[in-house]
Amino acid sequence: MCPRMPLAHRAHLERLMRTWAPLADISFADLLLCVPHKGGDTSGYVVVGHMRPSTSRALHRTEMVGAEFPRGSRPLIDLARVSGQVIDGGRIGDPLAPRIRTLSVPVRYKDKVIAVLSREFSPDEQREPGELEMNYFFTFRRLAQMISEGTYPFPGDDLDIEVLPRVSDGLLLVDASARVRFASPNAVSVLSRLGVRRVEGERLSSTGLPTKAVRLSFADRQPHLEELSRGDSHVVLWCMPLLETGELTGAVVLLRDITELRRRDRLLMSKDARIAEIHHRVKNNLQTISSLLRLQGRRVVNEEARTAIEESVRRIRSIAVVHEILSQEVANDVPFTDIARPLVRVVEEGFSSTEQPLRFTIAGDVGTLPTDVATPLAVVLTELMQNAVEHGFGGQRQNEATVAIEFENVAGELHVSVVDDGVGVPEDFDIDQASGLGLTIVRSLIEADLGGSITVEALPAPRSGTAVRLVVPQPGPTSSG
Repeated sequence: MCPRMPLAHRAHLERLMRTWAPLADISFADLLLCVPHKGGDTSGYVVVGHMRPSTSRALHRTEMVGAEFPRGSRPLIDLARVSGQVIDGGRIGDPLAPRIRTLSVPVRYKDKVIAVLSREFSPDEQREPGELEMNYFFTFRRLAQMISEGTYPFPGDDLDIEVLPRVSDGLLLVDASARVRFASPNAVSVLSRLGVRRVEGERLSSTGLPTKAVRLSFADRQPHLEELSRGDSHVVLWCMPLLETGELTGAVVLLRDITELRRRDRLLMSKDARIAEIHHRVKNNLQTISSLLRLQGRRVVNEEARTAIEESVRRIRSIAVVHEILSQEVANDVPFTDIARPLVRVVEEGFSSTEQPLRFTIAGDVGTLPTDVATPLAVVLTELMQNAVEHGFGGQRQNEATVAIEFENVAGELHVSVVDDGVGVPEDFDIDQASGLGLTIVRSLIEADLGGSITVEALPAPRSGTAVRLVVPQPGPTSSG
């Protein structure tokens, strides 16, 4: 778009391009949206939009967006822009190339022509038109007139283009009394799946179809979308009113059979439900194992063995938290902050008390992570929080201990920091030489499984405490299927 174009003009052209696929289909031609690139009546044009038809062979094999037409090189576009009228004619190009026929349609917004829509096709490459082609051509001319009058595209028409039927899916032309004057063969096939055997010459209301979209379009002169269902068959119906100088003259109704899409939706929903149930059962099983270990720990006399069991319980619970979140999420990716907060509660429950208060803070966000990253990272975070409490503050502490967890995305990397205000690590501490089980687990998961790195450092004076910093490559996107 031209950077100097007013926002209202830009929005009008964007609405046109969102819904112009049917126009290319019924015209059996390429559509080029040409905008004056310098302003004024003497400027040339730049192509800001190019739509190819699905009903015939495209004229332009290469993408035309960005192409420039100097003033005078397309005289019919110039004439349509100046006169504000639809101009029909031809364009002679390379004598060895196919002939090109054009229809230049001024795009009007309120009282100003802001662009020209050029319909372009080669008559040498098109078959002899029959009834279907003639009806389509006639409909396009009516829509072209609406574009030149400023009544198309419709104000506030923000329908999602992905759900709109194409002309090749099925088309009905109805008059101002909602009587079907023409039905394409594909439209007849689509309606037969809903039990409608005869439609041409009939009023839509007499066919038994619940065509609420048509009634609304006739009432408010706006397009409307509706889904029709009968038994296991599902059809999307899109009604676009046809206007002439503001008066309703009929409508274009596009139909699309989406029965297979709805069947796939049901299968995906069933699959998602089964996956969620699996995660829920895994979480329950992990919690059962955790409970059994706690019971076993109460019977153990050896303090070292009891501590090992308690640590195992926390590791299992951290994995259970991930599966709990996954049982509530449809996608394969999960927001890691939603995992971190329950993990904090797990550690707080195990170490915080009235006599020895403990406070955790969480800052920043790393966004959503795939499960094969979120699960090991959850175990690592639990280990680091546990280490911070056990080794940073010792067995006795009078004041409130603080552990700060910080998340950040930096240049394609995930940065995770666990910082405590405890006693700090010895000056000669070397993580490569650390033999504790917790740090061994952390190093294995971060370096081997996630391909990241870990550093441990004492905070500089006058502060005291330890900072453990993780750097993990940002995982790529995953599909939810």
